[in-house]
Amino acid sequence: MTKQQFDTIKQPRLMVLNLLEKFTLEQINAIPAGFNNNIAWNLGHMLAAQLGICYKRAGLEVDESFYQTYKPESKPEGPITQEQFDEIKEKLISSLDQLEKDHQAGIFVNYPTWSTRYGVVISSIDDAISFLPFHEGLHIGYIMAIRKLV
Repeated sequence: MTKQQFDTIKQPRLMVLNLLEKFTLEQINAIPAGFNNNIAWNLGHMLAAQLGICYKRAGLEVDESFYQTYKPESKPEGPITQEQFDEIKEKLISSLDQLEKDHQAGIFVNYPTWSTRYGVVISSIDDAISFLPFHEGLHIGYIMAIRKLV
């Protein structure tokens, strides 16, 4: 994996965070009619997916409480606090830096082959990291739709 591949994930995250700077916490937590989640959940889910796809699949430990809150098929359990939102925003960037360091350190040695719900076969940590922009693009699309309704 190259620095550019990690930047391909980081740049859209930075763009979304910049776009959301003027949003209130109430807007971040709002669930519009027709949706089953909110902006906060989508951002948290992007992080949880990174944890699950890259670390959990490789048999490595993650922050299980955070993962359970935002894993696939979960829904917002209630509004998040400003402190929780600030943590998500910070982790959207710092977790990518950590992923890059962990990748360079070679900690993903036991990565099994599996298929995503989208039919993509992932057989290595490089495949997993390459899948993240596709998955995050879906959730950034939801964020862009929700932001117009809140």
